[in-house]
Amino acid sequence: MVYIDIQHREVTLKLVYYGPALSGKTTNLQQLHACMVGHTGGELVTLDTRDDRTLFFDLLPLEFETRGGFKIRLKLFTVPGQVIHNATRKIVLQGADGVAFIADSRVAQTRGNNESFANLKQNLRDNGLDFDDIALVIQFNKRDLPGIRSDAEVKRIATKGKEPIYTAVATEGRGVPETFKGLAALSWKKLDAKFNFADRFGVTHDDFMERIDELFAPAGSGDGGDGT
Repeated sequence: MVYIDIQHREVTLKLVYYGPALSGKTTNLQQLHACMVGHTGGELVTLDTRDDRTLFFDLLPLEFETRGGFKIRLKLFTVPGQVIHNATRKIVLQGADGVAFIADSRVAQTRGNNESFANLKQNLRDNGLDFDDIALVIQFNKRDLPGIRSDAEVKRIATKGKEPIYTAVATEGRGVPETFKGLAALSWKKLDAKFNFADRFGVTHDDFMERIDELFAPAGSGDGGDGT
C-alpha cells in the first residue's frame, strides 16, 4: 500500500491500469507521458512481446511537491492482459492504492471485459486487498470503433456500481487525462481518510489535485512542474 516517509516528508502511491489484452492500458500511459513532458520523474518504461502486447509491465513515474514542501510520488503501472501472464498481473497489483480498469467498448469484447474484471477481484483478494476498499475507476476505451456499447448503455452500467466511469479514445488522448485525474482524486481521498494527510502533513485534497492539474500544464508555465 501507500509508502509514507515521515522523516523526508514524502509519500508514494501506486496506481495500476488493469484490463483485458489490447484494451488500451499501455496507450493510456503513453498519452499521459506525452501530456506531461517535463513533469515526469523518468521515462516511460515499456517491456513488449514480439506481438506488441505488454509482457511484464509499463511504468510511468511522476513526482511533484505541494506548496508546503511535501513530496508526492506516483508510480503508474500496467499489467499484461493475456491470461497466461496472470502471475505477473498478480505481482504488479501487489500494494496498489488505486486501479483504473480499462475496458474495450466493443460489444464483442464483453466476455473478455467481464473475465478480466473478475480476475482483478480475485487477484486483489489473493494480495490481501479489499475490493470494496481500494480506489477503482473504469474507462470504456475505443469509443471511435464500430460495434461499441452506446453512450446510454455505458450510463446504465454506471448506475449499477459505485465506481466512476469514463469514456475514452486513448489513441487520440481523449478521456485519458480525465481517467487519470479521477483515479488520482479517488485514491487520495481514500488514503486521506485513513492517514489524515491534511492534519498530519498539511496536504489537503485540493492541494493534491491542484498539483495533479499542473502536471498537464507546459513545463515552466506558472509555478508547477518541479519534476525532472
